[in-house]
Amino acid sequence: MSLLLPDADGGLRTYRPRLHPIEFPFPDRPGPRSRTVFAAAHTVADPRAANGPGSPAVVDWDATLAFRRHLWSYGLGVAEAMDTAQRGAGLDWPTAAELIRRSAAEAAAVGGQIVCGVGTDQLPPGPATLDAVYAAYVEQLATVEECGARAVLLASRALAAAARGPEDYAALYGELLRQAREPVVLHWLGPMFDPALRGYWGSDDPEAAAAALVEIVAARPTAVDGVKVSLLDPALEVALRRRLPTGVRCYTGDDFHYPELIAGDEKGFSDALLGVLDPLAPLAADALRRLDAGDPAGFRTALEPALPLSRHLFEPPTHHYKTGVVLLAWLAGHQSHFTMVGGMQSARSLPHLARTYELADALGLFPDPQSAEARMRALLDVYGVKG
Repeated sequence: MSLLLPDADGGLRTYRPRLHPIEFPFPDRPGPRSRTVFAAAHTVADPRAANGPGSPAVVDWDATLAFRRHLWSYGLGVAEAMDTAQRGAGLDWPTAAELIRRSAAEAAAVGGQIVCGVGTDQLPPGPATLDAVYAAYVEQLATVEECGARAVLLASRALAAAARGPEDYAALYGELLRQAREPVVLHWLGPMFDPALRGYWGSDDPEAAAAALVEIVAARPTAVDGVKVSLLDPALEVALRRRLPTGVRCYTGDDFHYPELIAGDEKGFSDALLGVLDPLAPLAADALRRLDAGDPAGFRTALEPALPLSRHLFEPPTHHYKTGVVLLAWLAGHQSHFTMVGGMQSARSLPHLARTYELADALGLFPDPQSAEARMRALLDVYGVKG
């Protein structure tokens, strides 16, 4: 059994897929105890609906919720309605609100851990006042809290455009933290994930921005569960987590360096809220089991082989990583099609998708390698690549 896979230069190479799956064990307890770990989960589109660019999102609810049960079965928490779910890239607020309600109810039913994204994406296009940004956050926060879930305060494009400096961020976030019922996670998403978020926290200088964020947390530390950092800069993340008040977690969102950041050092470690854990759940759960057993070296040995896949999925333009994540969900049998809301299945080239398949197959991420090979062959056939 072999496949002809396309290279970026237009050539073809022969790849021989794995014949047998790797059996990753289910955790023998509810979840990782040494770290708090959330997988940011993708949304499964309804393939029969008009999920094209600019169209309202139509979701396959059964498949979407089944995937969340898959993540919970491996002891991972679910970070819902985040960037990985295509917030701001095909998933509109009305659909995100319904996703939050359904996932929160499912989490309560199965005992799964969940946090949900709170943003401002219901605002109309164009400039917004700071009062309008605050009101949008409050509306979404109420939706999450009414579901019994905890909130992740997402970085806001509207706030990035409206804020004049760090003082505007401090005032707005201070009010949100004052009224939140439960401790929240603050989200710092770098411009490589969303260029509209450049200069967040009031500065283009990451160190100055980090200092402004720490001041916001220090002013009300009991209202903050943690800070989620997605900057792809491990040194900056380590420096930030060492400055956070005692009891406030640093959740790594660094899909390039997560093994070393989660393993940590003699001065501390990062917890995790990662999109890459969506396809890596079985492998990551096995690695975390080793970390729970007091074996950080074994944790890194188990997880670091996944870094080439992670770095490939998140290569520039980084915000299109969701396409590879959904491809892997289809190849692994978690959904029946390779379709995304907003038509984003076309956001990556065929050579990129082929390499994604190759790296995931080498890691043993497909429960049925022969089914994954057949699906990849069908995709290649659509593109006119035979053999």
